[in-house]
Amino acid sequence: MEKDLTSGSVFRNIAYFSLPYLLSYFLQTLYGMADLFIIGQFNGVGDITAVSVGSQVMHMLTVMIVGLAMGSTVSIGKAVGAKRPESAMAAIGNTVSLFMGVSAACMVLLLGLVKQIVSLMSTPEEAVAGTITYLTICFIGIPFITAYNIISSIFRGLGDSKSPMYFIAVSCGANIVLDYLFIGVLGMGTAGAALGTTMSQTVSVLLALAVISRKKAGIKLKREYFRPQRETLGPILRVGVPVALQDGFIQIAFIVITVIANRRGLNDAAAVGIVEKIIGVVFLVPSTMLSTVSALSAQNIGAGKHERAAQSLRYAVFLTVGYGLIMSVITQFIAAPVVGMFTEDAAVILLGEQYLKGYIWDCIFAGIHFSFSGYFCAYGMSGISFLHNFLSIVCVRIPGAFLASAYFTDTLFPMGLAAPLGSLLSVLICAAAFLWMRRRLLS
Repeated sequence: MEKDLTSGSVFRNIAYFSLPYLLSYFLQTLYGMADLFIIGQFNGVGDITAVSVGSQVMHMLTVMIVGLAMGSTVSIGKAVGAKRPESAMAAIGNTVSLFMGVSAACMVLLLGLVKQIVSLMSTPEEAVAGTITYLTICFIGIPFITAYNIISSIFRGLGDSKSPMYFIAVSCGANIVLDYLFIGVLGMGTAGAALGTTMSQTVSVLLALAVISRKKAGIKLKREYFRPQRETLGPILRVGVPVALQDGFIQIAFIVITVIANRRGLNDAAAVGIVEKIIGVVFLVPSTMLSTVSALSAQNIGAGKHERAAQSLRYAVFLTVGYGLIMSVITQFIAAPVVGMFTEDAAVILLGEQYLKGYIWDCIFAGIHFSFSGYFCAYGMSGISFLHNFLSIVCVRIPGAFLASAYFTDTLFPMGLAAPLGSLLSVLICAAAFLWMRRRLLS
């Protein structure tokens, strides 16, 4: 069902859209969290590391799919805001055709490269076999993972963030039950974690298709909408490709940092993997604002209401800075017990506490540049988002982590600080780009 986000209170629209999306994101994050938590209850550090490394690879793939789908959300949102339903349906049809082809190609390619990927990650020897098993099963499920994410992007472009929340809620519940069945009862280890994730995503897709087929979603597609059209795919790719590359670079940075940690030893690798999962939960609010600002701004831009688009950005920045500051301070006091939820190994807990205390400050700065990125994407200027993330990664995040690891061999705290320092550079670039855009729009 379409939702008009071009009128009424901007703050209320942000709350209306972001809260269901926040819950959806939280539930989706629980996928990886559940795998890591449950495998930690029944298996050792080797399997924890295998799931950690494997899920990081899958997370990279997923966020790139979501980034590419951002182009669909923006195109659909602009069409809805401009009251052009035929254009919106054409964008939906072309999105389906594009992503199904991409997912099939990715599945075949990655299955052929699974051993090379595990080797490239510098996976500790004790975790190599488990990581290969985990990734092989997850790669087979790529079409279902892709289908869920493009369906969600379509609904959000229509202004509906509630339906994806319902889909992922069912899927998350299924994942937790299946993880306990496969890992706890059947003792399948990393294979069980991967099967639980893949099968639960399949459940989510089937539920979404059932809703669409019964025409409860306001989506009425004709055969011609699935035929690739240059004028439809062009705007989708112009926004989606830079965002996908941007998200890919971010994940590459995470993977490089994981490789650095892996080379320090099994305990360091497990600690970094656990903290990445924790950060995934803490970053839910900042990450939500990226999609919220892009969806709201896209509809308002389509309706010619540029000031409302800028208001959406300002509210989002205010909310994320306040949230990030609170979370960063609190984490300084509870880092060790939070890491201890995932393992009883004292060495891993100490290293995880150090890494988390440094990393958590990124929650403030990342929230700001996520909000700006959503605004830039809504205007079709996702190249700006790509630029600031690329410079942040190349100039600060990766070299900072490498140097910190080389000079501080007995602690992970300095490595954690590389992330907020990189995001600070992104914030400065985003602020300059925003001022340039505002002068251009007002001139």
